[in-house]
Amino acid sequence: MIVSKFSRRVAATALALVLALPASAESLADALIHAYESSPSLEQQRFLLQATDEDVAIAVSALRPTVDFQSNYTKSTSFVDFSNRSTSTTGSLSLVLDYTIADGGQRSLRIAAAKEAVLAARFELIQFEQGVLLDAVSAYLNLRLAVLTVDVRESNVRLINQQLSAARDRFEVGEVTRTDVAVAQSRLATARSLLAAARGEVDVQREAYRLAVGRYPSGSLSSPPSLPELPNTVERAQQLALQVHPLISAGQHDITAFTLLADARAADRLPTVGVRGTVGRSTGEVDTGSVSLSGSIPIYNGGRLSALQRQATAQANASRSQLGQTSREIVETVGRSWAQLQVARAQITATRQGVRSAQLAFDGFREEALLGARTTLDVLDAEQELLDARTDLLQAESDAQLAVYVVLSSIGLLTTDHLGLSVERYDLSAYYNAVSNAPRSPLTVRPSAQGNRLDSVLSRFGRN
Repeated sequence: MIVSKFSRRVAATALALVLALPASAESLADALIHAYESSPSLEQQRFLLQATDEDVAIAVSALRPTVDFQSNYTKSTSFVDFSNRSTSTTGSLSLVLDYTIADGGQRSLRIAAAKEAVLAARFELIQFEQGVLLDAVSAYLNLRLAVLTVDVRESNVRLINQQLSAARDRFEVGEVTRTDVAVAQSRLATARSLLAAARGEVDVQREAYRLAVGRYPSGSLSSPPSLPELPNTVERAQQLALQVHPLISAGQHDITAFTLLADARAADRLPTVGVRGTVGRSTGEVDTGSVSLSGSIPIYNGGRLSALQRQATAQANASRSQLGQTSREIVETVGRSWAQLQVARAQITATRQGVRSAQLAFDGFREEALLGARTTLDVLDAEQELLDARTDLLQAESDAQLAVYVVLSSIGLLTTDHLGLSVERYDLSAYYNAVSNAPRSPLTVRPSAQGNRLDSVLSRFGRN
């Protein structure tokens, strides 16, 4: 099976995300773990899943009897004429139990539909987790690219400074003109401007990192680990995506849920049988009690039941069509991200060759300039080409690294389990198991650590 074979191949590379690193360096795994544990939007989706879990409890409660306490107090006055009147007071207390014995199975069908909706919501949460992790990967790689770009720009400034010093020395001995010195000064000013812009980009990317991960990096960013392994071909990647992508699974459960709801609407036409028991005491300490059995069959309701059944059937058919569209979009996304990965890899090969060629040209021009065969402008132009080639290589390498994770996300495998992250996985079924049997007492939902931190921040601004 494709899934099992692919899982065995990626097991080793997944461990690379958690390799030991110096304490001062922040790894990609560190960023992903913190993003997973601290994301407010991810926490929001988890609470929405809990709300969906409660739909099962609500459906289960319909199978159980209801017990109500009722009280009545009446004071009445009657007049024989304007001078004669009588007043009487009556009161009663009673307990009323209602229980539906049979309803054609509609309640059981609604419970089953609610359970399917929970399963769909779980897979939608997994898809949302993928988005959180992909944002963290993108922020990490973008910040690292910005930092490396600053290094290249700083190196460029140092190199042009050397060229400027050499031009001044040669001008002093009459080997070059003042124009050569002016050209070097102009290039140095441009290089310093680009360096300032690169440093500003680092600040911008730090803020983007904080948004995606939840904090600024604790130290320098380490080199990304060995990239997760992907299927050998785009066809295998697309086939795998149709098997494991969470949106495919969510769509399948949505279809089942709407189909069950359509069946429940059909069961609304069947007879309903219920029992009612009442015990009570009225004025004069008169005890009463009664048990009644009732049944009903819908005969005519203006077409409402038929409309509801048709509506549920249409929703089930719509969910089938939606799954078909989702499958197409997933296949397209995998194919597009795969193509982008191949382009990025090809760009790495080309830009590496460009860096080697630009380095050879720059070294040659610099030596020839010492012999008077090249001008200062020639050397500076060659140096600029080398700088551009190095910058292009950094961008291509970052694009290729991100493209791997985009492909993994498009397949549906950008998860904490698949990446081998050392993080406590959110238990999708814990809350469901606690409430699915419709407990009488409400659960205490404690604020999360993220929520507590937010409260402390808001309190500093005087907000309660």
